[in-house]
Amino acid sequence: MDAKIGKFFESVGNFFGGGDQIPWCDPDTISGLEREVAEASNGSEQQRSETLMRLSWGLVHSKRPEDVQRGIAMVEASLANTGSSPLERREKIYLLAVGYYRSGEFSRSRQLVEQCLEIAPDWRQALTLKKNVEDRIARDGVIGIGITATAVGLLVGGIAAAVTRKK
Repeated sequence: MDAKIGKFFESVGNFFGGGDQIPWCDPDTISGLEREVAEASNGSEQQRSETLMRLSWGLVHSKRPEDVQRGIAMVEASLANTGSSPLERREKIYLLAVGYYRSGEFSRSRQLVEQCLEIAPDWRQALTLKKNVEDRIARDGVIGIGITATAVGLLVGGIAAAVTRKK
């Protein structure tokens, strides 16, 4: 019985919390990636670029909103400053899509993941992110409708109660 109750609460939590399959990155890993970037500052351009990409990945996958915002800014700057290959561009756009997804900007995330899929239509990561984004948009719509219906119900109930009191 306890297992069923646990599964129920987990499913409710996933419904409202958006239980997705996108990995998270913990603060310790991000600290390690920041150290790598600092150490690579004296290295080759290729090494610096690779460590910055790993740090960007860690930041947009963080649970901390300030990390996600920093990761988005890093990836946007990286996209603007380089004439990357289509593969690098796809990776950077995907990271931006993840960042916007994590920050709750689902429509922007969907636009970016569509760009990824234009470059690589069968890329599983992008397809998974697209499904997560669309599920989240639909879920937020259902929650919004539920809130609106509840508010209307309360308003109608209040009016009915006021009319009943006057009689």
